[in-house]
Amino acid sequence: MLAQILIVFGAVLWGFLGTIHIFYTFFANKLEPRDPATIAAMKATSPVLTRRTNLWNGWIGFNAGFGLGLLLFGTTYLLLAVGHMSLLHDSPALTWLPVAGGAAQLAIARRYFFRRPFIGVAIATVCFLVATYALSF
Repeated sequence: MLAQILIVFGAVLWGFLGTIHIFYTFFANKLEPRDPATIAAMKATSPVLTRRTNLWNGWIGFNAGFGLGLLLFGTTYLLLAVGHMSLLHDSPALTWLPVAGGAAQLAIARRYFFRRPFIGVAIATVCFLVATYALSF
């Protein structure tokens, strides 16, 4: 029961972080550079990989994809915890996956993000870690 509650909480938190990221990408200016000249430069510059896009479109696409990934990851584990807890109980791989993914996201957040996303990622990862420990008994 405790493991299920923790997985649900961690999954909802991942989904919330993903939803916020998608909202900030498409409906707010929170992820835009403060300097308008930077946006103009990003729109005028293409990556080495291809000239068929510009850095601004890549920025929007990467942010949207990142948010969608968080949302889908959270939704998947929410559905597993609510409707298929036995799968999580019987599969160490499924229970350790969000811990490993969370640890990787935590390292990325520590290096590249600011404090609030780091805290959210840390809380979700601890929820999955404690749930994994609880399921092992």
